[in-house]
Amino acid sequence: MLSAVIPVYNEVDSLAELHAELSAVADAEGYDFDLVFVDDGSRDGSWEEIERLASVDRRVRGIRFRRNFGKAAALSAGFEAARGEIVFTLDADLQDDPTEIPRFLAEMDNGFDVVSGWKKVRHDPWHKVGPSRIFNWLVSKATGVKLHDHNCGFKCYRREIFDEVKLYGELHRFVPVLAAARGWRVSEVVVNHRSRQHGSSKYGVRRFLKGFLDLLTVYFLTGFEQRPQHLLGTLGILSFLAGLTGLVYLAGAWMLNQAYDLNWQPLHQRPALDFAMAALLVGANFMSMGFLAELMTAYYGRGSKAYSIKEEVGGDSAREHEEVPL
Repeated sequence: MLSAVIPVYNEVDSLAELHAELSAVADAEGYDFDLVFVDDGSRDGSWEEIERLASVDRRVRGIRFRRNFGKAAALSAGFEAARGEIVFTLDADLQDDPTEIPRFLAEMDNGFDVVSGWKKVRHDPWHKVGPSRIFNWLVSKATGVKLHDHNCGFKCYRREIFDEVKLYGELHRFVPVLAAARGWRVSEVVVNHRSRQHGSSKYGVRRFLKGFLDLLTVYFLTGFEQRPQHLLGTLGILSFLAGLTGLVYLAGAWMLNQAYDLNWQPLHQRPALDFAMAALLVGANFMSMGFLAELMTAYYGRGSKAYSIKEEVGGDSAREHEEVPL
């Protein structure tokens, strides 16, 4: 069974057409489809349209938020409600082409757990395409997950991934990265990107700033979630050593000045003293934060697993974590 999770925010004009396209693909390919529309605080009649679709098609389900909580929250609610073993995500603006779904499933048949769409030919303004390509390059370099289009909303997942990967804030675009960090296999397929027919883009300049901050969060989570002191402590030690080196140098200069009456600038008037003290204190603070982060990880992380099991063998308790056949 397949599920499609579709976040909706003021997309009333496109919902009926999107439902018709998804239904046509499901009927043509013989899919058992489950459509979950999540209304993220729309004010244009989107919810009434979802109610209408649900009344004429038993495969359609709707979830309505009390206000706009963001795309990550909408996807989380949709993933929790999805019944399919394979879950697709699509945007509701008709720019994602449902006829590409069989190609995603063919790639999943090759042993992948996450398949991301790549809008190789984009029908967006240049001021969106340029920054997006720079952002995708940064994400690939920082995380090691080589995708051309991390921002693409057209993706396909095995349902059990979301037992391990939790979304919050605006981390929805980084699900492949978070899944890869736990050992799930990630791939991508080139998809047809269509021009927007209805409504307007929900993203502006702030999106890229938020995306960069989220990238820092993901880099920390994927690399240092279980060992925060390795990052904070390293930064702290480097800063502490830099400050200590500066103070040792200044102390030596002061002693030489006193011994040989060199008439150098007084120690308390030298800017290097301020920089050295600041580096020493910043280093101490980083190491202290690292210790506190380690304590929090040890205490709050007791109920979460730091690993992902694919299968087991031998013994009465052996169980197999099978990939779901398509």
